[in-house]
Amino acid sequence: MGFLNDILYFLIVIGILVVIHEFGHFIAARLSGIRTEIFSFGMGYRLFGFNKINGFTFGNLPKDWDGGPYCDYRVSLFPIGGYVKVSGMVDESLDTDFEKTEPKPWEFRTKNTFQKIFVLSAGVLMNALLTVAIFTTIILIEGKSLINTTEIGFVQKNSLAESIGLKENDKIISINNTAVKTWDEVFELLTLDQMGKNRKIKIVRGEETIELTADGKKILKTIADQKPIGLSPKGWMVYINNVESLKPAGKAGLLPGDTVLSVNGQLIKSSTQFVSIIKSNKSTPLMIEFKRGTKRDIKEVTPNNEGYIGVELREIYTGPKIIKNYSLFEAVGYGFSETWRSINLFLSTINQIFSGTISAKQSLGGPIMIAKMASQQAEIGVINFLHFMALLSITLAIINIFPFPALDGGHLVFIIIEGIIRREIPVKVKVAFQNVGMIALLALMAFVIYNDIVRLN
Repeated sequence: MGFLNDILYFLIVIGILVVIHEFGHFIAARLSGIRTEIFSFGMGYRLFGFNKINGFTFGNLPKDWDGGPYCDYRVSLFPIGGYVKVSGMVDESLDTDFEKTEPKPWEFRTKNTFQKIFVLSAGVLMNALLTVAIFTTIILIEGKSLINTTEIGFVQKNSLAESIGLKENDKIISINNTAVKTWDEVFELLTLDQMGKNRKIKIVRGEETIELTADGKKILKTIADQKPIGLSPKGWMVYINNVESLKPAGKAGLLPGDTVLSVNGQLIKSSTQFVSIIKSNKSTPLMIEFKRGTKRDIKEVTPNNEGYIGVELREIYTGPKIIKNYSLFEAVGYGFSETWRSINLFLSTINQIFSGTISAKQSLGGPIMIAKMASQQAEIGVINFLHFMALLSITLAIINIFPFPALDGGHLVFIIIEGIIRREIPVKVKVAFQNVGMIALLALMAFVIYNDIVRLN
């Protein structure tokens, strides 16, 4: 079921994001007086659809079908996104039949530069607005739950946090001279703010105030390599989200919802700590203390020879919290600011890849990783799934606006050049660049898919 879930959630996410993107082009074209010949959910063979000439029909339309001012709204065979066919435009289909006829007033090629730019950028704009809408909705529904402590409850051995010099019971009071009052502020300033730059971390340890330095490049590499920083606040608890019944934990009687308290008497404060203990005790009986409801119990669990007991872990904060609720106006402002922050984070990551600070292999994910992450976030809950979709939506928007052939940004470059030289670039030239761009994108896709497989293995 895991594989099928991955495929299902991948199709849902990509389907929504691509259709929203294409809907932006569709609306902008209509507002600019440009005909749209096809609006398709999915790719390939037309399963069924509707237009004002034929009504509702099944199967492909005749090859010489001309809808005139009417669009054919269809569902196609492969549910991987969708597309809109704009009259008089060289797009990914590389259809240039319109070149053989005189330009028509309803075609893309006869519109002015600003109208063309509007149509081409509308897809990206819709993806950005979707991100804003999702962030706004999430904050309206949930508010913001802030972890009301900056005291460290756990530092993982051999982790980035340990290399910085942080210790359990340290209280973080500022990062780069910015005072911190919640763990959320600690996390953001330590990991996301000014990526690649060193951090000055001021802490209180006992009666002393100490300043530590965190290497920005090490922080960035740790995040890019998808490794934990190894730092948790006081009040962090580990619980079992799922159990494989035929694996050691299931056979021992552990159940979903059990909170892990200790292993062989060692208090558990982090899922990475728990996993580390399990992996370092292959085929060795361990006494796992846990809490189920209000009762405590201990079970003997023996990890297999691969250091695996068959549990899926989650972490939850049980200490003091600050719940901040937002008005609609505040939520919209938060939606825009969170979207802007996501854009900066993505661009910073791209910059670090090109500068060689972090590895492209570790940072770039393809459809397999997207499917895996979509499924994981959906299993955690609707809010997590929506948050993932928002981040992916703005990522696709940024990638699409890059000035690269076959992307919206590549089309925009042609339009801007045509506006400057005041004549149309030959269709053959556009098609040639489109072909080069498609080949390059396919090569990149092959790389990220291969990379996904290697990382999963």
